[in-house]
Amino acid sequence: MSEYNHSISWKAFNASSYRVGIVSGQFNTEACESLIARAQEKLSEYQVPEDHIDVFRVAGSAELPVVLKHLAETEKYDVLVALGVIIRGQTVHFDYVAKIATEGILRVQMDYGIPIGFGVLMLETQDQLVDRIRVGGDAVEAVLQSKNMIKNR
Repeated sequence: MSEYNHSISWKAFNASSYRVGIVSGQFNTEACESLIARAQEKLSEYQVPEDHIDVFRVAGSAELPVVLKHLAETEKYDVLVALGVIIRGQTVHFDYVAKIATEGILRVQMDYGIPIGFGVLMLETQDQLVDRIRVGGDAVEAVLQSKNMIKNR
C-alpha cells in the first residue's frame, strides 16, 4: 500500500448527457484492460450511460495521440480519456514513448479544446502496477470534473 494518499475527494454529479471516448493502448494488455474497467466503473458513478461510452484499443501508448486527434475532430465527444501503460526497460524506448504520448495528448487537448483525462502510467517496474490501476478511474474523474467546470463557468 502506498504511503501517500493521492486521492482528491470530488462530488460525483450527473454526467448522463456526456459522450465519452476512451482510447487505450494494448501493450501490457492485462493492465490496460484493468485501467479501462476502472474508467468504466467511475463513469457509472457519474451516471454516464454505457451507450454514451466508446472504447478504442490501439497498439500502444505512442498511438494514442493520433486516434485522440481523429476523435476530437468528429466533435462527437464531450471528453476523451487516454489510457496506457509504459514500463521502463533496458533501452531508451521508454523515454521516447513517454514523450510521444505525453506531448501528443497535450497537443490534441490544446488544439481542439477538448478535455482529455490522462491515464497513461509510466512505471519503473511491473510491480508498481498494483497501486496505480486506480488511475483509470482517476483520469475519468479528473476529465469529468474539468468539463463540468468549463461548462458551468
